[in-house]
Amino acid sequence: MTPNAASTSTSSGPSRRSFLASTAVATAAVAGGMPLLSACGGSDGGSREGTTSGRNAKKLLPAHVASNVVTPDIPSKNGSAMGFTSKLDIATLKTSVPKKLGKGGKVTIMSPFWGSPPKQGCAYYTAMNDLIGVDVQWRNQDGNTYDQKLGAVLASSDVPDVVVVPGWNMMGKIPNAIISKFADLGPYLSGDKIKAYPNLAAIPSDAWQRSIFGGKLMGLPMPAGYVGNIVPIYRQDIFEKEGYEVPRSADEFMALCKDITNARAKRWACGDMKWTAFSNFGVLGGGEKPLWWNLVDGKLINRIETPQYLEAIEWTRKLFAAKVVHPNFYLGKGQIGDTAPVFAAGEFLIYNDDISNWYGRQASYSTQNPDIKIWGMDIWGHDGGHPTLYATNPANIFAFINKKASESVIHDALAVANVTAAPYGTKEWMMTNYGVEGTHYTLKDGVPVKNDKGNNEVVNAYVMVASPAATIAHPDLPDYTRAMVEWQQRMGAFTRKSSFWGLQITEPSRYTNLATNFEQLEDDIIRGHKKISDMQQAISDWKSQGGDKLRDWYKKLLDENGSAAG
Repeated sequence: MTPNAASTSTSSGPSRRSFLASTAVATAAVAGGMPLLSACGGSDGGSREGTTSGRNAKKLLPAHVASNVVTPDIPSKNGSAMGFTSKLDIATLKTSVPKKLGKGGKVTIMSPFWGSPPKQGCAYYTAMNDLIGVDVQWRNQDGNTYDQKLGAVLASSDVPDVVVVPGWNMMGKIPNAIISKFADLGPYLSGDKIKAYPNLAAIPSDAWQRSIFGGKLMGLPMPAGYVGNIVPIYRQDIFEKEGYEVPRSADEFMALCKDITNARAKRWACGDMKWTAFSNFGVLGGGEKPLWWNLVDGKLINRIETPQYLEAIEWTRKLFAAKVVHPNFYLGKGQIGDTAPVFAAGEFLIYNDDISNWYGRQASYSTQNPDIKIWGMDIWGHDGGHPTLYATNPANIFAFINKKASESVIHDALAVANVTAAPYGTKEWMMTNYGVEGTHYTLKDGVPVKNDKGNNEVVNAYVMVASPAATIAHPDLPDYTRAMVEWQQRMGAFTRKSSFWGLQITEPSRYTNLATNFEQLEDDIIRGHKKISDMQQAISDWKSQGGDKLRDWYKKLLDENGSAAG
């Protein structure tokens, strides 16, 4: 079995972009047609639109008490994760939860799950529940269709005690449903109250700031480093064999792609490079619509209004037009999961991926072919200069507690989160991420390696409740751990925070679908089905159909609340 060392939390857990979240079924969960409330969402704690920052947020935020249980091999720098390259000494793991905080109650948790979930009474769930002192009953749902299930559950009267909501599912009415259905955790966690849960107290304050919804501290966050998570991954082994050099500009990239591509030999240069292009051309981003706005010379602009946005799309279109993109990517969006075999076969050499998958792909491919080596390119400015990058939010997956939950259930749910947020190098982290030694993993040369039972049971469940500060730890491939952290540190030097970075913002519902079709239009233009002029018309329509009014709304929000970016 491939060593399955620590997953990085820098990408906020299982990575996937979904801009097609269906929220119609959630509409029934909240009052519709609500009038626009004050943009300052924290003053009375009742606003469902806007945000909370400044003095109002400080009153809600938990005290931050950094963990000193373990020391990273590579400290965080420039917004990077911290890194651990050393092998774990299982016999001397530290304890971060000296006594069970759970009182033995039952807590039901609904969370997205990728793959086949294990049965409730499996050895992993039993061991975790015993460690925590809580009987967690899982209601795992297919992560690929989680948006549909989430909307249905929030529209019903049968809401579990804890519900995990990824940021990519916070579309349409879902944010308002969150505010309606879930508990205010301020009375349990704000200020010094959080010290009863030391691992939660060590979560960075920026991640807690993102957990404020409707003027209340509501979410248990999965923290992330703020450096963008999209990396241009490439086959370094083939680059070295063929003498290819990593490009440093848009022109060099195009020239390299033409050099690599030989359709008769079944080799193409790359996949759909749109997400990398957005970074190359300095497009406002970070993944969420609030981060598409930025104050420039006193005027608030949206990324779709910038020349960089159109330039990135046009450049990516040229790659497709030049036939240097692998054919699989013409057929759809070409998720790398669908094209992994042809990448391993060397049919194309460069693609976008989440940084968390850099290690995973290498570990997987190494079992098939030990000569394969994949690496990450630094982001380059399109003109050959330094890039202008924009920070991603400091948390993007949250667990919420049902507002109807009893006080004992709330305390038990927080006990669960305090264990799952344990830092790397602790007994609690080891149990959360690997399960029971001998049952779920064995040690090989000091590295924990999951067996079949571990791979089937110890996957994306408890880690979704809450997590420690962003960490990359792969002691089985320490060179990759270092490479990933140092990539973040280098890119972090060119990363800036846009005006709405770090704020949890709920847009007025009447603007919910204003930008819904832009991603599809981007992809249609890139593949030659539409023209840049179609995008220019769509931008004009966006302005007249509500974009300019939404700009005024965001500007008022900024004037009244200030920016959390500092």
